[in-house]
Amino acid sequence: MLHSLWAFVKRHRVKILYTGALAGGVYLLGKYAQKKIRDLQEREAAEYIAQARRQYHFESNQRTCNMTVLSMLPNLREAIMQQLNSESLTSLLKNRPANKLEIWEDLRIISFSRSIVAVYSTCMLVVLLRVQLNIIGGYIYLDNAALGKNGTTPLAPPDVQQQYLSSIEHLLGDGLNELITVVKKAVQNVIGSLSLKQSVSLQELEKYLGEIREQVEHPCNSSESVIIANKSPLCWYLIPDEEATLTSQASGLTEKDLTTLRILNETRDMLESTDFSTVLNSCLNRGFSRLLDNMAEFFKPTEEAVTQNGKINSLSNAKLPLAKIIPIINGQIHSTCSETPSHFVQDLLLMDQVKDFAANIYEAFSSPQQLAMRLQ
Repeated sequence: MLHSLWAFVKRHRVKILYTGALAGGVYLLGKYAQKKIRDLQEREAAEYIAQARRQYHFESNQRTCNMTVLSMLPNLREAIMQQLNSESLTSLLKNRPANKLEIWEDLRIISFSRSIVAVYSTCMLVVLLRVQLNIIGGYIYLDNAALGKNGTTPLAPPDVQQQYLSSIEHLLGDGLNELITVVKKAVQNVIGSLSLKQSVSLQELEKYLGEIREQVEHPCNSSESVIIANKSPLCWYLIPDEEATLTSQASGLTEKDLTTLRILNETRDMLESTDFSTVLNSCLNRGFSRLLDNMAEFFKPTEEAVTQNGKINSLSNAKLPLAKIIPIINGQIHSTCSETPSHFVQDLLLMDQVKDFAANIYEAFSSPQQLAMRLQ
């Protein structure tokens, strides 16, 4: 039996060796394939977890943005009302002063200006905070992901975050002051010559607002506004020029200052981009549309005047004297800069363009690949 088995092996030894080698190769190949599949599955699982973690961090960051906007609106409203104080003029009118007409003229400019400034500054606040908090949020995500790794330097340590985010004060300070000056001049140019008794329709009011926006957003004389090259004149209201930032302290810049300055420059590049201008313009269009919608409620005819001379009175032909429009537009700041979620603020926070823009910024600043390209 053994002799015959041995003889069989000798006769077919080449085939047996080939079969054994093939079986061994298949076994090793199977093991290799299993290892590769396991590695791939682990890598995909790690990428999925990382993506889910980043998505969760992004969504949390957007909620922080919304809450920050609402928390800052009272300060913004107070700053506007302090600079454009119509209440003091209204109090003077109650005493029937001799210069009553002059006070009414001032009240006209201030009332229109403060509601228009409220729309501009609220839209700017919403978009600027989206930019700032998603830039810093992306850096925080990368810092958290690198936590515990030897030799890693934080991209945005807490003291840098605080110094960077404090730059929002420019919008509430010097930027707001300059915006008020420019808007008041535009308001004076457009409606300053109108009689207080002149009746104005909603369509005419929309036309006046459009003309004011044109002068504010596209000034024809660069000496009247801060315009450099092709930059939007609205950018200066959002963030100070480089000369006004930490570069003016070049003699004593610390490592923290240099890091903050780099992030501010990245922010400035973002604010001067076409995408930012498009998003801000969309917000302004929505904001002024909402302002007109709020005003339209006061142009609706009463039930007694629904029909007159056999014709139906609609908003298209309803008119109000300018003197009656002044107190109406004067009060719009309270709905525009409301810390309780109003339709005006909700419209801005929920705009798809704002959400998409925020997602693109966060993606750029939370991606290790994008970070490596920016730091080259």
